Amino acid sequence: MRRVYVGLGANLGSREQTIRRALELLHDGFETRVVAVSTLRETDPVGLSEQPRFLNGVAVLETSLEPGELLDRLLSVERSLGRTRDGPRFGPRTIDLDLLLAGDAVLEEPGLTLPHPRLHERRFVLEPLVEVAPGLVVPGRGPVAELLSALD
Repeated sequence: MRRVYVGLGANLGSREQTIRRALELLHDGFETRVVAVSTLRETDPVGLSEQPRFLNGVAVLETSLEPGELLDRLLSVERSLGRTRDGPRFGPRTIDLDLLLAGDAVLEEPGLTLPHPRLHERRFVLEPLVEVAPGLVVPGRGPVAELLSALD
């Protein structure tokens, strides 16, 4: 089983309820288990500011799925919870599940880059990562605690 980190976000509808349902759908107990979830925090939108505030956090999963398979699963869960991709980039969404890290994998494939290419720039990702995995090191970037400190 590989340990992976998934960014959680929502700013439409019943945000916390939708995030909790996404976690239920991801946890099948066989291929994928949710082992920890950070505190969910209210955050300002990034990119497109004229939209509702987000609820963000990070989930720690253990999975036997390869990164591409897990990404497909994340996208399927998003669709099942009403996520569409027909609006503006960084626009409002019912749910957003981002594959942030998959073990120490470094990948650059169409549709999938690991570690997530903007992880080190986003306080709303780094704060919950430090909460659930304070000693975590992002391949090619360094310890999450140092990345968070660099934003101050």
